[in-house]
Amino acid sequence: MTYCCGILVRDGMVMIADTRTNAGLDNISTFRKLHVIRDPGQRVMALSSSGNLSISQSVVSLLNEGIENPATGELETLMNAPTMFQAAQRIGQAIRRVHDIEGHALEAADVKFDVSFLFGGQIKGDKLRLYMIYTAGNFIECTTDTPYLQIGEHKYGKPILDRAVRYGIDLYDGLKIALLSMDSTLRSNLGVGMPLDVTVVRRDACDAELVYRIEPGEPYFHDLSERWSAALRAAHIAIPRPPYMTPR
Repeated sequence: MTYCCGILVRDGMVMIADTRTNAGLDNISTFRKLHVIRDPGQRVMALSSSGNLSISQSVVSLLNEGIENPATGELETLMNAPTMFQAAQRIGQAIRRVHDIEGHALEAADVKFDVSFLFGGQIKGDKLRLYMIYTAGNFIECTTDTPYLQIGEHKYGKPILDRAVRYGIDLYDGLKIALLSMDSTLRSNLGVGMPLDVTVVRRDACDAELVYRIEPGEPYFHDLSERWSAALRAAHIAIPRPPYMTPR
């Protein structure tokens, strides 16, 4: 289980991911699922994963080592991809390569090949982009009409995104909304848990402005959670009762 969210606004991108992995009620661990890859001033990329941990780790390791291009002999990695689109294609290729290697063994063990990624960032000379990459290696790109993408246990954190995220909002308001989305998910799903990893990328900076881990009990996140709960209760009380009672 996991929850990852990416928000793309006019000024930049926010990505957040939890760290809980669950292989049964008595086997809960913490693993980083949000990886930041950067060459300051040249490129910055954030990659978050959901699904089977062994598969996602294999994909990330393969991307770090590189996939040999049969035509040129070059090892293709995210660090030498010429565009974000081609970088996303390389992630899809890595997923399919891992499936070719491990898919039959996993199927024989009755383990579903399940993995998905959020991938966003900017290469100098290219646009800031955000993609969601599926198990088959195909992907979609975030747009200004719906400027966020989610993977994992997304249903609890989606309502606040639908109501509050707009392409023109401030970058750090986007971070605040991402934190509220994560808090809603933490409240409703035990398969998602802290610590939380966060990154903020400002458009055209080609570097991460913020790479931060929120630990349990972190004051700002605790205050945000309490304030959001109080605001929801106050809103509920302030709305008039439904006028649907049958007259006696």
